Amino acid sequence: MKKYTISEKDGYVLVENQSGATLGYSLDSSVGLIEEDGYAFKDLNHTGKLDKYKDWRLPQEERIADLVARMSVEDIAGLMLYSAHQSLATTGLFGTMFAGTYDGKKLADSNKSILDLTDQQKAFLKEDRLRHVLLTAIEDLETAVTWNNRLQASAESLGLGIPVNISTDPRHTVSANTEFDAGSGGEISKWPHQLGLAATFSPALIKEFGEIAAKEYRALGITTALSPQVDMATEPRWMRFNGTFGEDSRLSADLARAYCEGFQNSADGWGKDSVNAMVKHWPGGGSGEAGRDAHFGYGKYAVYPGENFDEHLIPFTEGAFDLEKTGKASAVMPYYTISYGQTEDNVGNGYNKYLITDLLRDKYQYDGVVCTDWGITNDAPKVDSFLVGKPWGVEGLSIAERHYKILMAGVDQFGGNNDIAPVLDAYQIGIKEHGEVWMRERFNQSATRLLRNIFQTGLMENPYLDLEESKKQYGVEAYQEKGFLAQLQSIVMVKNAGKTLPLKEKQRVYIPNRKRPESFDWFGQPIPAVDELPVVPKMITQYYELVDVPEEADFAIVMMESPKSSGYTAEEGYLPISLQYRPYTATNARKVSIAGGDPLEHGTNRSYAGKTNVTENEADLEQLIMTKQKMGDKPVIVTLDSANPTVPAEFESYADAILVHFSSTTQALLEIISGRTEPSGLLPFQMPRDMETVETQQEDVAHDMIPYVDQENNEYDFAFGLNFSGEIKDERVKRYKR
Repeated sequence: MKKYTISEKDGYVLVENQSGATLGYSLDSSVGLIEEDGYAFKDLNHTGKLDKYKDWRLPQEERIADLVARMSVEDIAGLMLYSAHQSLATTGLFGTMFAGTYDGKKLADSNKSILDLTDQQKAFLKEDRLRHVLLTAIEDLETAVTWNNRLQASAESLGLGIPVNISTDPRHTVSANTEFDAGSGGEISKWPHQLGLAATFSPALIKEFGEIAAKEYRALGITTALSPQVDMATEPRWMRFNGTFGEDSRLSADLARAYCEGFQNSADGWGKDSVNAMVKHWPGGGSGEAGRDAHFGYGKYAVYPGENFDEHLIPFTEGAFDLEKTGKASAVMPYYTISYGQTEDNVGNGYNKYLITDLLRDKYQYDGVVCTDWGITNDAPKVDSFLVGKPWGVEGLSIAERHYKILMAGVDQFGGNNDIAPVLDAYQIGIKEHGEVWMRERFNQSATRLLRNIFQTGLMENPYLDLEESKKQYGVEAYQEKGFLAQLQSIVMVKNAGKTLPLKEKQRVYIPNRKRPESFDWFGQPIPAVDELPVVPKMITQYYELVDVPEEADFAIVMMESPKSSGYTAEEGYLPISLQYRPYTATNARKVSIAGGDPLEHGTNRSYAGKTNVTENEADLEQLIMTKQKMGDKPVIVTLDSANPTVPAEFESYADAILVHFSSTTQALLEIISGRTEPSGLLPFQMPRDMETVETQQEDVAHDMIPYVDQENNEYDFAFGLNFSGEIKDERVKRYKR
């Protein structure tokens, strides 16, 4: 007697077993069903036999072992690949820079649509046997669902029928337009940047975010999150500061645990609603010398002048690796950096055997997937280019040798690599050194880990999406409301002289333009000069009357952003990264850098002592000063969109109230300013007194700057924040204040 029912969906078949697994397979993949004991099973490899890996009744590890044994070396090499960025959009940076071709033509010149697989996607599925895809921008939900099903059908028709594990960088932030949150179309809920989540000091809220985000991801076909980023941001100038949980190890550990539990937990642990969390960046990249970042050759070194390496492991070992139901984050990504002086082999973390095998795997017993950061095996012809490889410390090795060194370090997967050839070349190198039996076992080890992340999220049974079901978890009003509430909870009020805030609604407000010179993003793409209102007027008019000149206003809002500068130019070499708006001269910088050396450089001293740098947004300060002068005694409110700590000394005296936020919406800021909501956020970092304390702090040590003290005697220290009654001193502060 049959114990299953079959129904036909849009392009695939759904099979529901009584008290068993629900299966999905494509009408186009030639996969059929096997019946045993009345139950249905997918015949993924077209043999007509119920091999163990196809039998959903068996324990997961038994199924995985059977599948690994059936895989060729080429199958496993393809499984080790993680694709370069794939876009499902026709406009914007990711829709153009990462666009593929269709029958050799651009999309607009073909008879195809964005729903179809590109030539490159067809090739890496079939020829390179790739089964892990990084997805960036998405046109809309319908596009994501249709493309997912076509991608899965294509993979299902090949070889052993292994489905595709689709991943994403964070896509829930309000300003979803950078590499780290390469945004989504449609109605995904909008939350603060990760640093803003940290400002809530609420593990419960972060876990709820993970639960909601996982549902939205699964609606899009996404089963791996390339997050959270739990590097301790102990260096305040680091450009990736806003992607972290701040500088404190205890707070970062608690929030990392909550984040991973939210994403990975289904009803009782792993299941069809789970999303793998790839925690990054082991062993921490937040101590780059002088704040320079390892996406570039000029920022390849993380340094530890305070000998504080071990504390940087805490967000991993006591957070992401200590989960209640799923045990640990299912994957780990090492950073590009060379953890300078911490091991005998000064190579990038993804190449470092001590960091991956001895420390992560042996000491901390981590047996999940380790995946390199993107593109570390490619060459780097320039020290200041973003769109190149990051082979730090192994520039002299061939690409095949780099892959081999990564495998010998204990890594399983190569981020940003669509090409199977160098992995197979590395296998041959291994045979010469260790013999084929040993090398095949090494491949099997990684294959087991990689397949586990596919099995435990239910992809082997049903990787297909039902659009109507996806709609139930996407564009959900309750999820949107939760994200907005999180924005409100993330806003930190650090100054409120004379209880300036809240300000009654319907008053007249002046907001000066935001001015920016022409600049370039870190892909090298030009950003046009800007001189425009930094808000959408209709958002303001829901609360206040917007006026064009300060003389007509009852109060003003000046919308500032953290100072922006670069630590290197080809013309001037190494420069100080400034956290102040005015030109800064590094009189207190190191005369000799701790680390240095690159095949493209003549010397090893990366000091910028005595050099001067400017910020691209000094006009923020000018606009504030001008506004204060014209407003006279009328209130001036500063909203600081904070990507990292800022020196407040230049601007604090011109502001009657200051709100620090993390790319919150204008509406969220106005909710606080108007008093509809009381501020409750806390600083997840210290705000430095001046650039001297920035220069003299140690890159690897938290809480070692002298905090700024304002005119109201508020100390802008870690875990500081105000509400309308005064300084917040609640249970969060008691738990985390240092």
